[in-house]
Amino acid sequence: MCKDCGCSITDTHHHEHRHELHSNPQLSDAKTIEVITKILDKNDHEAAHNREHFDRHGVLAINLMSSPGSGKTTLLEKLAGKLKFTVIEGDLETDKDAERLQKRGIEAYQITTGSACHLDAFMVHDALHHIDLDGVDVCFIENVGNLVCPASYDVGAHLNVVLVSVPEGDDKIEKYPVMFRQADLVLITKTDLLPYFDFDVQKAKAMAKRLKPSVDVLEISTKDEASIEKFVQWIRYKKEFC
Repeated sequence: MCKDCGCSITDTHHHEHRHELHSNPQLSDAKTIEVITKILDKNDHEAAHNREHFDRHGVLAINLMSSPGSGKTTLLEKLAGKLKFTVIEGDLETDKDAERLQKRGIEAYQITTGSACHLDAFMVHDALHHIDLDGVDVCFIENVGNLVCPASYDVGAHLNVVLVSVPEGDDKIEKYPVMFRQADLVLITKTDLLPYFDFDVQKAKAMAKRLKPSVDVLEISTKDEASIEKFVQWIRYKKEFC
């Protein structure tokens, strides 16, 4: 989808349909690897500046990542009144998610990425010029819905929270290990739907712990205030010690 992370690089010379798998020669090319490495290095440098900016304001920055439809925006809506927070929203098109949050009285700034399948540190840096961090405890960065590319880009957050919803299936953690290895917290969302889907919560938790033994895992439903409160308490604990 996007050019800078390499996911849009395709082998334009190979049209013949075959069942054998072929690696992309461009992604094995030394020059391509060098360019991608430089992009990531520049991004990491900018991410460090973003973290310093959050630190100066005493704000905990949390990067929310997941596949589309896992419930990121709905979860943020449910946090209204429970935390002092602002939101940087990332989407390919439209500002609908930011508008949803603003209707709940939540300050939200929308980043429309166009063809980019992830947020990067430079996009977040630009957004910081448009939001007020004074009097805020937490800044949520709601990344573009994607379980692949966002894992490679440090946006300057202190913590990564990755959502996986019950309708997606309990195999998503195993299928997307790069993403879940980045997680400080895995949120299993839409647990009110467990009676209707074959989702093994214990299997999902075990896989998350196998990929990253230190990761925290919470089960959550936006219809269950007690589970929302557990997430709030996790954030407050992390803010105290981060």
